[in-house]
Amino acid sequence: MNLLLKEIRGSPMLWLLAAVPVVFAAAILVPEAHTALFVLSVLAIVPLAGLLSHATESVAAKTGDAAGGLLNATLGNLTELVIALAALRAGEYTLVKASIAGAIVTNTLFMLGASFLLGGLKYHFQEFNRASARLQSGLLFLATIALLMPSAVAGVDSTSAAAAAQKLSLGLAVLLVVGYGLGLLFTLKTHREIFAGAEHTQAGEVPWPIGLALATLAGVTVLVALVSEIFVESVQKAAQTFGMTPAFVGFIVVALVGGAAEMASAFSGARKNRLDLSVGIALGSASQIALFVAPVLVLLSYVIGPSPMDLQFWPGAVVMVLLATVTAMFVTNSGRSAWFVGVLALMVYMIFAMTLYILPPAVR
Repeated sequence: MNLLLKEIRGSPMLWLLAAVPVVFAAAILVPEAHTALFVLSVLAIVPLAGLLSHATESVAAKTGDAAGGLLNATLGNLTELVIALAALRAGEYTLVKASIAGAIVTNTLFMLGASFLLGGLKYHFQEFNRASARLQSGLLFLATIALLMPSAVAGVDSTSAAAAAQKLSLGLAVLLVVGYGLGLLFTLKTHREIFAGAEHTQAGEVPWPIGLALATLAGVTVLVALVSEIFVESVQKAAQTFGMTPAFVGFIVVALVGGAAEMASAFSGARKNRLDLSVGIALGSASQIALFVAPVLVLLSYVIGPSPMDLQFWPGAVVMVLLATVTAMFVTNSGRSAWFVGVLALMVYMIFAMTLYILPPAVR
């Protein structure tokens, strides 16, 4: 606990933790002040993301970058899962699908590209495990194919398209979960030596004890999820104040804020020349959302949703996910990165963001 208090006292960014109780109090006292709640929730998530970043690095120092990246991606995706479950219970399937597609694109392009850029500004070249990046990109490509199929079926026969898409989505959900589980078995058990990250040391840094790191991860993850719920409740009304379209909010803003904790860990790892951790978080999180979170939501819709949800996304979302996956394959193919490689990925992301801001798609 003394280490945690020392970390908070020594980092001005962590002083923003004072915004956490403020946003909870404001949500109870003035729930209609959507713009203020939006700003306060963003200010609260920033220091929580910093704490999560430090705790993840301490766990990765004990377990290795591959397991550390998986742990951070899993905890980070709990936020998206909590948000999606709330929307699922309310029958807001459009919001669920937008958050899923937006999180995949944001993690694949923005988080990965910014990690390459930030690391490349400090180091001339950086290396990472190419085999791990290829596997994660391959899993993403598998998920993209699964997203394409229900849309393809929908265009065959309009009279039976809905029933066929629903049955296909259910089968695909089970298949994707199995594929994700087998991928974990392959990387963490049967062929774990292939995916070991390079050893990197940072002089003068002492990782937290594993108990403190795990306790911090658990506590901060719960707080991030709670603050994120307030953020999502206020973001739509605040978006109108700031002139943002619903498509831009769901695809870009919610994904960026929901992934803030993961991004803090990925960016910090890149600046410390631990690019295996950064790539593992970015691509691991994206593939986990595509192959686990999305299928689980489809299965849970049969239990807690007003009606079953399918995997039929609107064409623009599928195209963006496909192009993001291809871009990830392209920029990670060599196993080396430099700052301009990050710029390329970020430029693709900015093209998507600009398109959604100016010309939002017609979402069914």
